[in-house]
Amino acid sequence: MDTSLVKLISIFFIIISIFTPQALSQSDDECGEDTSSCNDKSAALPLKIIAIVTILITSMIGVCLPLFTRWIPALHPDRNLFVVVKAFAAGIILATGFMHVLPDSFDMLTSSCLKDNPWHKFPFSGFVAMLSAIATLMVDSLATSIYSKKCNSGVIPEAGERDQERAVASFGHVHGHAHGLSPDPKDADSSQQLLRYRVIAMVLELGIVVHSIVIGLSVGATNNTCTIKGLIAALCFHQMFEGMGLGGCILQAEYKLMKRLVMVFFFSVTTPFGIALGIALSKTYKENSPSSLITVGLLNASSAGLLIYMALVDLLSADFMGPKLQGNIKLQVKSYVAVLLGAGGMSLMAKWA
Repeated sequence: MDTSLVKLISIFFIIISIFTPQALSQSDDECGEDTSSCNDKSAALPLKIIAIVTILITSMIGVCLPLFTRWIPALHPDRNLFVVVKAFAAGIILATGFMHVLPDSFDMLTSSCLKDNPWHKFPFSGFVAMLSAIATLMVDSLATSIYSKKCNSGVIPEAGERDQERAVASFGHVHGHAHGLSPDPKDADSSQQLLRYRVIAMVLELGIVVHSIVIGLSVGATNNTCTIKGLIAALCFHQMFEGMGLGGCILQAEYKLMKRLVMVFFFSVTTPFGIALGIALSKTYKENSPSSLITVGLLNASSAGLLIYMALVDLLSADFMGPKLQGNIKLQVKSYVAVLLGAGGMSLMAKWA
């Protein structure tokens, strides 16, 4: 699974490398240069360096916290606190899609710098977000089907080995001497749930990588010191709790150490990488050029649809309709409050970023 994730992320970086030159303009494409008093390139560079370091650190802390359940038992998936924290992080991811990424896409694709036809004649942001959500559903469903078949055929042995170990632990001392091991429906359900967790972790990681690169590119390319200061605080908050949501999914997926390290690495470095890429391209990157607005606007719409789908379907719906929350009304209420707090806090950040 880690190799599939690496391939998907590599494909995305290739796409970025193809589209980035189209988003650069040094000629007549320029529109509305920022001439405010906050626009100071020399003062912006140290802030961007600070952003790279702080966002990298907070990203690593956020995504790693759920993975250290050996030292933080309260964050183990079996504990109620884990469910509440995961609901809070899902609220963060949901608000990121609705309140940050999608509005940015609407602003870009309805900019006065773009021609009326076709950009002002059709809501491309909503349309692309809708297609992205449908595409995510297709990937989610197909990946689950393919992965299930591979596990059943023995191509991916981890799940089978895990079930066999469980069966030995559960039945070996009782039935092993007389009847051997019998298949248990609970183990089959557990194996299927494990597959779902692994697909969710993979797809969510890919969606986060997409919008993290775009956000980082915007931060690295801008020289507006007033904007960067607010963005640093907002992005640190965002990366911390979004990372906790992803870390929880990685933990539930029960990946081996190397796979966990790969996913933690890609999550942690994508936004700092985007900022560094933006700094490198700041001389040629024009935020308000038509090609830039179209490219980044469409990427934002795509990532918004993916994040909204993942937050609602694979995180919130899966947990709230699951047996743990359905059997505990008190925990369900706490989780609803956590979702509202996460979504509300991230929505408030939209005031500054």
